[in-house]
Amino acid sequence: MPNRFISPLKHIETAAYLLASWSFLVLFLEPIIRVYLNYRVIELGTALANIILLVLTILNRVLSGEVNQEKKLIYFDLVMLMLGALLLIYQAKFVIFFLLIRQTYFILQFVIFRAFEGKFYKLLVKNPPISLMLSFAAVIGIGTMLLMLPGSSVSGQVTNLIDALFTATSATCVTGLVVLDTGTYFTLFGQLVILVLIQVGGLGIMTISTAFALMIGQRITLKLENVMHSMVGEVQVLDVLKLLRSIVLVTALIESFGAVVLFFGFARTLPMGQAVYYAVFHSVSAFCNAGFALWSDSLVSFVDSPLINFGISALIILGGLGFIVIIDIYRYYFSPEKVRKLTLHSKIVLTTTLWLILLGFLALYVAEYEGTMKGFTISRRILSSWFQSVTMRTAGFNTIDIGRFSGASVLIALALMFIGASPGSTGGGVKTTTFAVLCLSVVSMLRGKKDLTIFNRKIAMFNAREATTLVTISASIVFAIVFLLLLLEPFAFEKILFEAISAFGTVGLSMGITSHLSMHGRLLITLLMYIGRIGPLTLIYAISISKKQLNINFAEEKIAIG
Repeated sequence: MPNRFISPLKHIETAAYLLASWSFLVLFLEPIIRVYLNYRVIELGTALANIILLVLTILNRVLSGEVNQEKKLIYFDLVMLMLGALLLIYQAKFVIFFLLIRQTYFILQFVIFRAFEGKFYKLLVKNPPISLMLSFAAVIGIGTMLLMLPGSSVSGQVTNLIDALFTATSATCVTGLVVLDTGTYFTLFGQLVILVLIQVGGLGIMTISTAFALMIGQRITLKLENVMHSMVGEVQVLDVLKLLRSIVLVTALIESFGAVVLFFGFARTLPMGQAVYYAVFHSVSAFCNAGFALWSDSLVSFVDSPLINFGISALIILGGLGFIVIIDIYRYYFSPEKVRKLTLHSKIVLTTTLWLILLGFLALYVAEYEGTMKGFTISRRILSSWFQSVTMRTAGFNTIDIGRFSGASVLIALALMFIGASPGSTGGGVKTTTFAVLCLSVVSMLRGKKDLTIFNRKIAMFNAREATTLVTISASIVFAIVFLLLLLEPFAFEKILFEAISAFGTVGLSMGITSHLSMHGRLLITLLMYIGRIGPLTLIYAISISKKQLNINFAEEKIAIG
């Protein structure tokens, strides 16, 4: 009897894949289906079919004796089942969406790890930088399709490809530039898609894909492990599984605490349920340094709220420090070991971040005293200068009108946006450590020293070479894109330069031209956001890793500099 029952269930996964295709059509072709059929009945039937197939899949694994081998997958499916059952009470469309995510994951798992005898997985493992680039591109592609769905827009119409691609890239690359107003154009479904893309992009595709690989029992290669360490800024040997757990735990704790703080600020003007949702959305957006807001004017209405200003800025700073710095700080204060010290990386990140925030605060306070902050009270000036100094480095929120900034403030903003956050963080830019190394090179040259030293430690010359290379390539990429934008767009030079550096630094601030860009301009900014998130060095490594290095030493000769 058990064998007869189990045999038909072997085809359930195949049926689930077919149902996933049907589910996607139901979501995407909603306007057409509504003309000829009762869409609510089809929507409910599709949701119930997804739930039933998931129940049968779980039964299949349990009855076939795969509980021990696939315990994690069964737990995962049980969570998805409970979530689907709860969402069915609210709206069937959300059940289809979340279970479609589950099916997409298993389809990708099959394609990457099992199809063609795992050759695709082996190809990706050989060149982790390329796998990182493709992973971001894949997530952006999936996000684009979901945002194009009629159910994602308030109008119920299909969003055009360019705008959906721009929004998906901005969310996945945690930038925050928008051509469509997040709060008014997108439905709750569309906003949740954006929120998921922000979280995935903030944690890092390699972090999530490595976690999935571990979850389904895949071995982590040394190359992939090295990329994971470089992504989070880790310089010491640390177990990848422990690193992943720490990252997930840090993210969950900070975002949860941030949501609680923001709730008390939003609850003063919003209904209870809406305040909870807005608090969660903006907490995730702030910690991931995404800058997406559900208000059309970002956070301008909260310019006088210390709770919102310092709550959001604290989330931005923590997200911009980098996971490994946060973990290092935790160890420093709570480690049971007697000898406790911060790593050199953490010291440089913390020191540089503090100086950039303070210098930005003072510069904006002075530059906008008779500008956008004219007539402000002292407390409002302090809050505005502090918040803009923090957010300009990579977050993209604003509490005053950026479009009215003076030339001096624009110059400060360009510098802060180009520098950005820290390595292994949720932010972009050339990174604080790169800026610190360049400053140390200048100081070392002025003092007549050959070595770069700080905190009684010597920095490797290879780091100085990396920093110089990164800044040179970054500036070249921005220069090329700005040149093309100036040929295509009618806006002033400073506005286009501001937009380009904001996109490259994954900041998300704009002087008001984003939604007025042409199709070609939007594609160029999309490309900048993508390059800015994966990092120019990733492009370099992706190219250089496949080339054989010749062990040839040439004669050294000095040239004139300057």
